[in-house]
Amino acid sequence: MIFFQNVWWLLVLIGAMILVHELGHYWAARLFDVRVEAFSFGFGPRLFGFRKGETDFRFSLILFGGYVKMAGEQPGDEASDPRAFLAKPRWQRLIIALAGPAMNVLLAVALLTGLFMVRYPKTPTAGGPAVIGHVVPNSAAAQAGLRDGDVITAIDEITNPTWEDVLVKEISNAKRPLSLIYERSGKQYRTTVTPVLDERTGVGYAGWSEQNEIQIAGVLSGMDAERVGLRRGDILVSINGQPIRSTMKLHEVISASEGNPVEIIYARDGKRDKVLVQPAKTNVDGQERWMIGVQLEPRLVFTKLAFAAALRESVRQNLKSATLIYKFLKGIIERRMSPKSLDGPIRIAQLSGDAAREGPSAFIGLMAMVSLNLAVFNLLPIPILDGGVILLLLVEMIMRRDLSLQVKEAVFKLGFVFLMAVVVFVLYNDITKILPPG
Repeated sequence: MIFFQNVWWLLVLIGAMILVHELGHYWAARLFDVRVEAFSFGFGPRLFGFRKGETDFRFSLILFGGYVKMAGEQPGDEASDPRAFLAKPRWQRLIIALAGPAMNVLLAVALLTGLFMVRYPKTPTAGGPAVIGHVVPNSAAAQAGLRDGDVITAIDEITNPTWEDVLVKEISNAKRPLSLIYERSGKQYRTTVTPVLDERTGVGYAGWSEQNEIQIAGVLSGMDAERVGLRRGDILVSINGQPIRSTMKLHEVISASEGNPVEIIYARDGKRDKVLVQPAKTNVDGQERWMIGVQLEPRLVFTKLAFAAALRESVRQNLKSATLIYKFLKGIIERRMSPKSLDGPIRIAQLSGDAAREGPSAFIGLMAMVSLNLAVFNLLPIPILDGGVILLLLVEMIMRRDLSLQVKEAVFKLGFVFLMAVVVFVLYNDITKILPPG
């Protein structure tokens, strides 16, 4: 049942992405009077559809994608028709190619804007300062001399960073030293932190976490946390007398308990209480871990933003996300980051189902993220993708003449082979994440 739910919500997600992306190409083509022969959901044989004017709106067999077929679009096509794509000026073709990714960016901004007008989540410490809640022993942060409670006052070129700034720097700079200024007991110190590459996630990991109040996001059925009465929304205060300021700290103490009961003090409705919880060894992603049966998250406060504020925050977050995607891709090229963190359709289906079951806010947030990622991916200078078409057009505009048919065909064949290799890799990557290690 979960499998079919995931597939359904994946189709809903990519259906919206395809519709918006291809509508961008379609509307731009119509604006410049290019004859559109087909608007297809999916690839392969036509299943059903309808014809409106000169365009066949269709559903095709393979639903994972879509396209707008314009007259005279491919190299070698007859361009004598004045309404053919290749008969139009290059600047018009450039706009038509750019319109699809642009619509995905607009969708991402619109979705987050609407979401923030209804429900804008943030941690109480979101505005800063960036206080370290926990440092993992023997991690890069620990080796740099950092401790719990230190305040990061500068990281590389960013002064007075928020924890969001610190996190972006951490995950996008695997194997690259970060210059750090931090404050402890009123004095400032300098150090250098070099995040390592986390093989599981494929991004940088320094071994620190933000100081925040930690609350229970969910209680797992059949485990001891449920038996002792812990509930969703409870705020964890301490474990075995040690303050809990990050999820890392809780995991570390439970792991060190080696199965012995741990004492947890928690707050509920402003009142504190104490329970003794028995950890149990549980298999997580192929590894045995001591767990008490709670899912954790930083305590969030929710508010509503006015339209202008919601739009600004949406644009800010999308710009930061796009920058992070660029830095991640650059890190892969430089071989500092691992492509293992790339997700394919199987993983996206899992994320879609999980987000849909969590609620509309989570699903809308995921849709905005996928839409932005699709826009960035399509703008990569890879032949067949919109970015490849844009690059060839820019080259021709600089040269002031068309590239030869042989060159265009060779480039597109190379792009197709590369794209198929990427598809095979992300599918393999998804499967390896599902299967147990070994």
